[in-house]
Amino acid sequence: MKKLACVLALSAAFVSAEALAWGAEGHRAVGAIAEKLIKGSNAEKQVAALLLPGESLESITVWADSAKGGVGYTPPTAEMNAYTAVNPRHSEYHYTDIPFQNEHYHDGEVGTADVDIVQTLKQAIAVLQGKTDPALNPNKLTRRQALLLVAHMTGDIHQPLHVGAAFVGKDGKFVVPKQHEEVDSLNIYDSRGGNSLLLDDDKLTSLSAKLIEGEAKPLPPGAQKWTTRPFHSYWDSTVVDYAMRRISTKTPEQFAQKVIEGKPVVAMNTGDATSWPYQWADDALAASKLAYSDVTPGAIGKQTNRKGETYYTFGLEMGSNYPVPSSALARTQLVKGGYHLASLLQTIWP
Repeated sequence: MKKLACVLALSAAFVSAEALAWGAEGHRAVGAIAEKLIKGSNAEKQVAALLLPGESLESITVWADSAKGGVGYTPPTAEMNAYTAVNPRHSEYHYTDIPFQNEHYHDGEVGTADVDIVQTLKQAIAVLQGKTDPALNPNKLTRRQALLLVAHMTGDIHQPLHVGAAFVGKDGKFVVPKQHEEVDSLNIYDSRGGNSLLLDDDKLTSLSAKLIEGEAKPLPPGAQKWTTRPFHSYWDSTVVDYAMRRISTKTPEQFAQKVIEGKPVVAMNTGDATSWPYQWADDALAASKLAYSDVTPGAIGKQTNRKGETYYTFGLEMGSNYPVPSSALARTQLVKGGYHLASLLQTIWP
């Protein structure tokens, strides 16, 4: 199979590993699916009681990224600023960094953290269930905050690169660290959620236009044009665009409607709802193995960020057909995210 040779470079505006997941359209697609599925239920009423005027389940899915000041999102509100002030590590709530070769998420193992996405979702779900044990809610989340986080992070945890992390050895191959201390930027490098794996954006756009129906969408006004695109960015937004276009939809609402009309078969979760984030993480690990298949790290480069900190990046070689299976996988994960969010809300509020 031909390979798309991807070069190594990065603009000064490099997106951090904690930046976004699915982008706004992907999150809204998850929310739109769930919103349609819970229509007319008690869950819909309970969600509505926690929303502000003008909000919907779809619209609040981007609240947690707006609170981080994400590029392309609305400026943080007073409510968001109050939340981030009490939650100084809130940017870490959106992901975990389990080596993608692993099969399961286990508390305390390499890549986990007490504030990662699994632990945050578990806490937020417990709050919505009405559990009042302080140990279950160390961040003192309100019920509204818990809903805002659940609506967003149920989408995040279904983005493969927000669970399955890539670590690169000094020989340029993917490796599995047994202890986090092994990730020393000498023998093992952290790809920072795929942000340090760089694709040549012009070549990627040209390749994808041949494989995905329709022409590449023009950048919206003010959007960033990458010289190289972090692999994470590709999974945040590019695959969502492709997934929508491949079923002839242009908006999250259209995508949700067409998906539901197709009556997809989605496996539902079992056990107490606070255990579901573990199940979702395991599912995302399986998806991440597909996301990292047919890609190979290339040349290493030393970079310095605006804070003067050193980090390392790698060019990435991608299989010439990669956009097709990756967009199909993205669609599957978005659908799972929407159906699982709806099921979670209806389980909390039957």
